Amino acid sequence: MNIKKVSELTGVSADTIRYYERIGLLPPITRNKSGVRNFTQQEIDILEFVRYFRKAGLGVEPLMDYIALIQLDEDNVEARLNILTQQREELESRIDGLKQALERLNYKIENYENKIIPREQELFEKHKRE
Repeated sequence: MNIKKVSELTGVSADTIRYYERIGLLPPITRNKSGVRNFTQQEIDILEFVRYFRKAGLGVEPLMDYIALIQLDEDNVEARLNILTQQREELESRIDGLKQALERLNYKIENYENKIIPREQELFEKHKRE
């Protein structure tokens, strides 16, 4: 399957797929005689694996480390689990930051609704009466 079809299938842009291959998140993709990428099902499955972890919030560097550990074929489950645990902690921290930002935004909206809108209405009602 060519890169355009894989992109449509997975929702990952062709540029991102090329980038992932270039930095080693994907293995070198099989190519036909013309040099056009011809994805095997295994390569698509690896892309889906990468996409899943990226959507879960894993950074590129930690994911590269994680995949490198998988490819070592050694007993390194603890090291992989450490990467995932650290990434979870970072994601939880980002979520906390987003919650704080949402609270501030909600406060601004409430403030706007309770103070700005009534003031605007008062201002323009006054203008209508004159």
